[in-house]
Amino acid sequence: MSGQQVSGEPGPDGSGAGAIAGEEASIPGLLSQLRGAGLSVPVGASVLFAEALGHLDSGVDSIYWAGRSTLVCSPAEIELFDAVFRSWWLGDAADALSFVRVQQRSLDVDSADDEHGEDDDPEDPTDAGESSADDGADDEPTRSLRFTAAESLRARDFATLDSTELAQIAALISQLKLGGSMRRSRRQRPGRHGGRPDLRRTVRASMRTAGEPLRLHTTTTTRRPRRIVLLADISGSMELYSRVLLQFAHVAVTSGSPVEAFTIGTRLTRITRELTIHDADRALDRAASAVPDWSGGTRLGLGLRRFNDEWGVRGMARGAIIVILSDGWDRGEPAELAAEMQRLRLVAHRIVWVNPLKASAGYEPITRGMAAALPFIDDFIEGHSLDSLDALATLVAGELTR
Repeated sequence: MSGQQVSGEPGPDGSGAGAIAGEEASIPGLLSQLRGAGLSVPVGASVLFAEALGHLDSGVDSIYWAGRSTLVCSPAEIELFDAVFRSWWLGDAADALSFVRVQQRSLDVDSADDEHGEDDDPEDPTDAGESSADDGADDEPTRSLRFTAAESLRARDFATLDSTELAQIAALISQLKLGGSMRRSRRQRPGRHGGRPDLRRTVRASMRTAGEPLRLHTTTTTRRPRRIVLLADISGSMELYSRVLLQFAHVAVTSGSPVEAFTIGTRLTRITRELTIHDADRALDRAASAVPDWSGGTRLGLGLRRFNDEWGVRGMARGAIIVILSDGWDRGEPAELAAEMQRLRLVAHRIVWVNPLKASAGYEPITRGMAAALPFIDDFIEGHSLDSLDALATLVAGELTR
């Protein structure tokens, strides 16, 4: 259905234009044009759109109303959606993009007028003098606008960002702090201030002073970092999120805390060594080269079974925080995934599942894979934006102290 072609029926404006052929007339072509024009189209909305089309005919009216019902989030977006849809249907993409840019520039000008006042006379010498006197103050609105833009970017869905915005997100992800806290160990060490009485050391020391104990020796519990294990889904359904989530994995691996990183697609690949390079671009390129099943299918149960057999149950997952980054779409058997999640649950300290689709309006974890894994998860959180990854880092850091 994602590659559905439209038929030659009248458009939503009543025009009788015939269908256009080729990839640009396909449903992915429409979604690509909408995102390119600046309309936020989360993956969850795309899924709902595709499901709606599965119950309708391929006429343009059906496609228009299905798209407007699932892809438009507010009345302010209707005009933009209509313009892009019209260009997609009629084939005048350049005219539509020009229209969109004019609309965006108009919004920018209106915002600037609201900020500085529309009645200011640029030739008024009084205004000019005040402007010269307040040059330092003029920087404050600029800083405020930049701050607002950065804050807005933090909440944006990764799937809706262009290459420039993704580069900004990568820089912000590199500033995230993960781990650094410690957990209690069973091992004991001599204490200096407080702690539990160490009678053996106290008696041994008293033998040097004719049996008179001059000092009460104590012991304290040693502390060590809790291991973090990241399992990132790099299948085709996660393509819009995989690289950003691996950037997060790179930050985690290079944070100084004990972190292991794996990818899961049709197989399991350990990429910890590749991500230890501090240069993020080089590290991600090496990781991508090491993964043979990038953007393929998903066999979560099979991947977890290999992890449990070769690394997890043997020691890596014992007492660790397991973070699974996946949308839950799985081609394997749900029973296999449930069984491996149960094995993992028996040895892990905590299991956190990060699902980018969870942020979508009306989302329910009803896919076979997600429903099978859900009973064994401690924390089920979003992973579609920088804010959600920041929340994940905070959650994991909090767990490291336990």
